[in-house]
Amino acid sequence: MARVKGGNVAKNRRRKVLKEAKGYFGSKHRLFKTAQEQVFHSGAYAYRDRKQNKRNFRKLWITRINAACRMNDISYSKFIAGLNLAGLEINRKMLSEVAINDPKQFTSFVELAKKALNGEVKAPKKEETKVEAKAETKKAPAKKEAKTEDLEALSVAELKEKAKAAGIKGITSMKKADLIAALQK
Repeated sequence: MARVKGGNVAKNRRRKVLKEAKGYFGSKHRLFKTAQEQVFHSGAYAYRDRKQNKRNFRKLWITRINAACRMNDISYSKFIAGLNLAGLEINRKMLSEVAINDPKQFTSFVELAKKALNGEVKAPKKEETKVEAKAETKKAPAKKEAKTEDLEALSVAELKEKAKAAGIKGITSMKKADLIAALQK
């Protein structure tokens, strides 16, 4: 039987693996066999580390929050417990960002947590908050939609006149969407 060579298919497959292995050390980016092995391992490491990355970031956020809490004379665990008692649902990523960028706001969160721990603030029951939230979402959009529909029906010139009457500055360079947004405020 005649020998069958891989031809273009094999060459393309090998080239694809070597392209993925670009930048690897030593023969791992030159030789197909070692490159293929390293690419398989790299894929496994990448999959594993995508999961670990989530854990590492959560650790980082908790460390940052803890440092900010210690500056406000409270431990991390008491702070989180206080926020839960107060009914404030905010994730650790956002708390970390607030601790870094807005220490005064973070201090207000700490005050709220301390009050909740002392029993001065009671958390609304989850059922009540869900019912209230649903009621608000049903009522609020209807009013806003009616206003936006009225404003969108107007021409740009008419919108500029309304904005001028409302005392909004810089209307000459505004587009229709900007004018509507400015008038809704």
